[in-house]
Amino acid sequence: MGYFERARARYPGGRPNEEAREIQRRFMRIVERGLAPFSVVLETRGRTSGQPRRVPLVMVRRRGIRYLVSMLGPDVGWVRNARAAGGRAAIIRRRREEVVLTEVPTAERAPILRRYLLLALGARPHMSVRWNSPLREFERVAGEYPVFRVDRATD
Repeated sequence: MGYFERARARYPGGRPNEEAREIQRRFMRIVERGLAPFSVVLETRGRTSGQPRRVPLVMVRRRGIRYLVSMLGPDVGWVRNARAAGGRAAIIRRRREEVVLTEVPTAERAPILRRYLLLALGARPHMSVRWNSPLREFERVAGEYPVFRVDRATD
């Protein structure tokens, strides 16, 4: 079994198995210390439990704006939690920052997705487009992958 097949096998049905959860837990400790370039830990509140939920993600910048992408599509916990919380969340990388996540319209996602796949090597096995595909291919699949702009919360 090749790398892509092993990586996809860790997320049956778009959900992390125990191996993937353990990898995430270990990686979160590295990210929280600021030792992983481009990565952050996103903390959302659980939709039903209200408990904090954390997941490591790659955060990309494009034209000075920060973005988070769901490599597994719209039916993942952090996306559903962010939507339920009106975008209120926190990102952690050396320090905690309260943020607001705003979903990017599908028509604007393609260049962000392309940038994301340049940086998020671990996402490549999970997305239906290759990192070096033409922009029109990213436009074709943009509706499959939620993208959120990350703004500092102003309370």
